[in-house]
Amino acid sequence: MTPMHDEYEEKYLGNEGEDDRLAAYMAELDEDDAEQRAESLRAGLEDYELDEEDRELLLDWGFETGAERTAEPDPVVAVVGRPNVGKSTIINRILGRREAVVEDKPGVTRDRVFYPAEWNDKTFTLVDTGGWESDAKGINAQVAAQAELAVAHADVVILVVDALVGITAMDEAIVQMLRRVRKPLLLAANKIDDAYQEPEAAALWGLGMGEPHPVSGVHGRGIADMLDELLKVMPEHSQYAEPEQYDGPRRVALIGRPNTGKSSLLNKLAGEDRAVVNDLAGTTRDPVDELVELGGLPFRFVDTAGIRRRQHMAKGAEFYASLRTQTALERSEVAVVLLDVSEPLSEQDVRILQLAIESGRALVLAFNKWDTLDEDRRYELEREIDRDLAHVAWAPRVNLSAKTGWHKDKLVPALLRSLESWDSRIPTGRLNAFLGEIVAAHPHPVRGGKQPRILFGTQVSSRPPKFVLFTTGFLDPGYRRFITRRLRETFDFEGTPIEVTMRVRERRSLTREGGGGRGGAAKRR
Repeated sequence: MTPMHDEYEEKYLGNEGEDDRLAAYMAELDEDDAEQRAESLRAGLEDYELDEEDRELLLDWGFETGAERTAEPDPVVAVVGRPNVGKSTIINRILGRREAVVEDKPGVTRDRVFYPAEWNDKTFTLVDTGGWESDAKGINAQVAAQAELAVAHADVVILVVDALVGITAMDEAIVQMLRRVRKPLLLAANKIDDAYQEPEAAALWGLGMGEPHPVSGVHGRGIADMLDELLKVMPEHSQYAEPEQYDGPRRVALIGRPNTGKSSLLNKLAGEDRAVVNDLAGTTRDPVDELVELGGLPFRFVDTAGIRRRQHMAKGAEFYASLRTQTALERSEVAVVLLDVSEPLSEQDVRILQLAIESGRALVLAFNKWDTLDEDRRYELEREIDRDLAHVAWAPRVNLSAKTGWHKDKLVPALLRSLESWDSRIPTGRLNAFLGEIVAAHPHPVRGGKQPRILFGTQVSSRPPKFVLFTTGFLDPGYRRFITRRLRETFDFEGTPIEVTMRVRERRSLTREGGGGRGGAAKRR
């Protein structure tokens, strides 16, 4: 992807003298004068056709980042069972969407995964776990350990058993584990697709875990009844989860192509083997949360499944892992995109970067395996960066090694810088003073005998920063890009996407106001 060049960039950008003048003006700006000027401009908007949404945007939105609020954590419900009994299918049915990875193959879910859920206006957190095996070895032993940890931190446990197979030795071993933790438990007799199969569920009374609830994860049969029973045993708030701190650890998503080192980096940052790491590409298929302290500050990392191909080309578990990577981005505040410098930058790398930008998250580029570069590859890489990553030149770069931990400490300043920009709010007075200077120096060209004017600008939100410009006509796309770039440069929006939209409004009709004269109606765009 190459940067856009148009008449505005060629004509307006790169004038260092003008940049210095604007910087000096903004530095010496009297805030009170700027606010008074903005208020005057805001009052002038009353002469234009405004709708209710316009008026809401023009209110003092009063958004403050880092508000010191806490919330009691929702109850945590762990879903456990041996491999391939349908745990993820039941979770998808409860969630009402295909979120958990489902594939007709044992062991697809390898880590514990958290999903917010709701039933009858009661919210709770579902924890999907890998299949539990009492005699597991190798990677399966790690899966079993994660399942046991999920049970230890849950308020209620749902044990899923394949009712058509009946009680197995592994089911009995899981029951022995559950008896040790003494948690409220619901027994889900899965794969009971119709009333004729219900007698199969009765056989599960033999587990000694109470009444089996016949359910069908595939068809949804019996799920509602089981959830009604869940609400009866579930506490109001979790007794084990930590209260959510809205001003607490910042949430970081690790994304990138498979085998770029996401799990290795997470383990190196955490100082332990928290994420399952395997030489096979795509070993991580579920997001894994980990609280890590870096530079004396807590960060909550989400290690995500590698995105292999375009979604319509992906199959099975890879398809849903790709979808959940987008979910992980939505749960995060900043994305760290890992790029393997030992290989040429690919279209896939650029696509993943675009996914992060479109999610509206802050951004850091992490170039992994940098310590292995020779001079020839370094020269080629810099050319690739200039050619393919020019559209994210605003994102901080960190060169590191996930395997050895080399330069991992440089992640913290980059994360904090991007998050600071992502949180930023420009006072309305300063914003309109900036717009006034830009428009005075570079007015919009006349189009069709008319010259669109910017009447007023306001920042309607942060995380990421979003701006709305009230105008008398459509601004050319190139002119909007010019304003966006100057906003980024003037207010130092390093590491965050910014969005500039416009609302075209016409002057009120005097006739409609009862004063006679010009007619016409507002254009709603």
